Amino acid sequence: MNSTPHTRTRLLLPAILVLAIIAAFPAIEAGKPDVKPASSSNWPLFRGNSLSQGVATGTLVEKPELLWKFHVKEGAFEGTPAVVDGFVYIADLDGTLFALSLKNGKKAWEYKIDGGFIASAAVHNQRVYVGDYDGRFYCVDAPTGKPLWAFATQAEIDSSANFYKDKVLIGSQDATLYCLNAADGKLAWKYEIADQIRCSPTIVGNRCFLVGCDGRLHIIDIDEGKPVANVLLDGPSGVTPAVLGDRVFFGTEGGVFFAIDWRKAEVAWKYTDPESALPFRSSAAITNGFVLVGGRNKQIRAMDPDNGKQLWQFTTRGRVDSSPVIIGNRVYVGGSDGRIYGLDLKSGKPTWEYETGDGFVGSAAIAAGRLVIASDEGTVYCFGEKK
Repeated sequence: MNSTPHTRTRLLLPAILVLAIIAAFPAIEAGKPDVKPASSSNWPLFRGNSLSQGVATGTLVEKPELLWKFHVKEGAFEGTPAVVDGFVYIADLDGTLFALSLKNGKKAWEYKIDGGFIASAAVHNQRVYVGDYDGRFYCVDAPTGKPLWAFATQAEIDSSANFYKDKVLIGSQDATLYCLNAADGKLAWKYEIADQIRCSPTIVGNRCFLVGCDGRLHIIDIDEGKPVANVLLDGPSGVTPAVLGDRVFFGTEGGVFFAIDWRKAEVAWKYTDPESALPFRSSAAITNGFVLVGGRNKQIRAMDPDNGKQLWQFTTRGRVDSSPVIIGNRVYVGGSDGRIYGLDLKSGKPTWEYETGDGFVGSAAIAAGRLVIASDEGTVYCFGEKK
C-alpha cells in the first residue's frame, strides 16, 4: 500500500493572498457549551471532545509499552480511532469499519462497504458514525456492527462527525455542512460555502465552527442553520479548529497559524514560520497556557495561546500531519517518519519514543490508560502499562 496519504495528494483552493479581515457581522453571543469533556475511559470524537481540543483526561504511564497490535494485510488507516466503553472503532481506506477489543485487540465485528474510509469514526449513544470517500455517511450499531441508516452527500467525506442535542453534523467536499437527525439520518438543514469542507465541525454551545477551502472561518448557529459570522484568512484550510474560551486555533495551507477571537470575529494573533511557510495539516491541541501543532517542516511547536509567542519546538525526522494529544504534563504525536513521540508539555523535551517503521496521518486516542493509534500501513497499535 502506498503510504502517501490519499487525501493529501489533492490540491486545495489556491491561497488567497490577503490579510485576515473581518466579515461585517456583529459581536457573537452563544449559550453555555453543550458538551461533556471526554471521560478518562472514552475518546468518542476525532479530537476527543466537541471543542476539538485534543486533550485526554485520566492517566497514562509515562513510558507506555506495546500491549497489542492489529494488522490489516495491504491495508491503510488515515483516521483516528474512537475508543468507547472498552472498544476501539477504526475504518480503513479499503472500506472496512472495525470494532476491536481495547483489552487485547481482538476483532469484535467488521462492517464492509464498496468504497473506502478516510474520515475518523465518531461514537455517540451506542452508534458509530463515519463517512466514506464516495460521499456516503453511515450510522452503524456500536454493539453489533449492524447498519442503521446512510445519507448521501455529493462528494468525498474527510470530516468526522460532531453532535448537538439530537443532531449529527458532518462536512463534505461538496462544500456543504449537513445537519442530520442522529436517530434516522433525515436532513434538518444544510449550509453551503464556496469550496470544499475537509475539517470536522467544532461545537461550542449552539455555535458550529468550520474552516473551509474557501479560505474562511465560518461560525454557524446550529439551531437555525444560519451564518453568524465569518473571517477571511490567508488561504484555504482542511484542519479542524480547536476552541478554548473565546479563541479558535487552526493553521492554513498558506502556512499561517491563526488565533481568532470568535465572539468578536477578529484575528487575535497569527504566526508564520520565518524559515518555511509550509502548509499545516495537523489540528491543534489546546490547554491552559499551551497550544500545540505539528508541521510539514518536521516540527512540533508549542505557543502561548494568549499571544502566539513560541514556547518551544521539537524537530522530528519527517513531516507531522498527525495531530498532537495532551494528557497531564505530556504530549503524544505520530510522525511520517514512523515514530510516535512523547514530549514534556512544558519544555518539549522527549520523554518517550516508539519506532514502528510505518507512517502516521491519523492521531492518537488516549482513554482508559491506553494510547491507540493507527498507521498508514494498516496497523493499529495499543500502548499502556503491562501488568
